[in-house]
Amino acid sequence: MSHVSFLSDFGLTDEFVGVVHGVIAKLAPETKVIDITHGIRRGDVRSGALALTRSIQYLPDGVILAVVDPGVGTARRAIAAETEGGMRFVGPDNGLLGPAVATMGGATKIVELTNPEAQIPSAGATFAGRDIFGPAAALLSSGEAQLDDLGDEVAPDSVTPLLIPLPEIEPARVVGEAWWVDGFGNVQSNVGPEDLAVAGISSEVTVTVRIGASEYEVPWVDTYGQVGEGEPLLHIDSSGLMALAVRGGSATEYFNLATGTALTLAG
Repeated sequence: MSHVSFLSDFGLTDEFVGVVHGVIAKLAPETKVIDITHGIRRGDVRSGALALTRSIQYLPDGVILAVVDPGVGTARRAIAAETEGGMRFVGPDNGLLGPAVATMGGATKIVELTNPEAQIPSAGATFAGRDIFGPAAALLSSGEAQLDDLGDEVAPDSVTPLLIPLPEIEPARVVGEAWWVDGFGNVQSNVGPEDLAVAGISSEVTVTVRIGASEYEVPWVDTYGQVGEGEPLLHIDSSGLMALAVRGGSATEYFNLATGTALTLAG
């Protein structure tokens, strides 16, 4: 069975996700669609890219369809990429696909989706997920088309990169930011345990978390059960990055954090 793994910022209020499912089902009825998430904040390319990167190693071989596309209808390109292992990616050329493609070893070929025979004609230009990306993913998944059938090859260095901030490592402290807030209110940072080790901060200690003018003494533990109900904790999350959480509560509320907020972890 072939697979299309689908991520977007469409939400579930409107019919958009279902329509793209329908397009894929019509063009590739044997293809199974896996919904990664459709809850990416509208137009938040970086959050979409990070979600895709967190997920990619757990997804089956096939086609990745990612649509977080604030530039839809403009001159931004629609692209498809193939990696060394044969995974194909379809989405806008705005940085959304870049980190996940890099995680899979980088692209061996990238094409611009320009072949009108591989698209659904439409009077409007604002639903590329239905008219351009969905058909391309379906045709690739079914084997009815290869990348070369979808458009002309483009130079890899012409594709829009996504600049992801790296933490700043200093003696006894690491300056990073809140990268992602999940549905439970847990806050993932862009700081890894190896960054803290370089700074001389070891595990199973109390870490000083600085956010703006506020400071919090937070234990670095392995599991939620090592702190009391309503107490904060710092731990290595399922993606291998340092995350702030509150047992039975929300770290975003406790620390007054949001995606993109600067934070410092100090020993």
